Amino acid sequence: MNEQSYGHPPPPPMQPSSRSLSSQLTFLMKFVFPAVWIGGFAIGTLVLFFSSALQGRDGEPPDPGLKWIFLGITCAGTVFLWWICMRLKCVRMDDKALYISNYSTEIVVPLNNVAGVTENVLINIHPITILFRSETEFGSQIVFMPESRWFGFWSSHPVVGEIQNAVARAGGVRPVM
Repeated sequence: MNEQSYGHPPPPPMQPSSRSLSSQLTFLMKFVFPAVWIGGFAIGTLVLFFSSALQGRDGEPPDPGLKWIFLGITCAGTVFLWWICMRLKCVRMDDKALYISNYSTEIVVPLNNVAGVTENVLINIHPITILFRSETEFGSQIVFMPESRWFGFWSSHPVVGEIQNAVARAGGVRPVM
């Protein structure tokens, strides 16, 4: 659905100064990596549960507890990958708005609707969460993956400050330095 279907005016045209804030690897991290990881562990778990042909080095069957360990890892990994990867969005920004896509729908969110920007520096993709003042088609917050950096693992990604400064300018508040 687009913004017009809710009776809203059409979104403003994107400014020529807009730029992508998301990593070019977002599609791989959102769709390909989870599918390969979950699929691989699910197949391995199914083989452990249903194959009698598996044998250890001495010709003995694998430890019966191993199948439950694999099942636990598969379930925990699936939840973790959903939380980190599958909810990622693509984000672009200009002087007035954020353009947020889930690869099938793109919405426009004015910068003055941004309530906050946070980042998780403990996860290597540095997922950035944008919180909104009012609900959007994607909810009250979105998560995206910024471009990778070679250095600065424990420091805040520069995109966080860039968004905060753009929000401050859009709201007439002095930008963060």
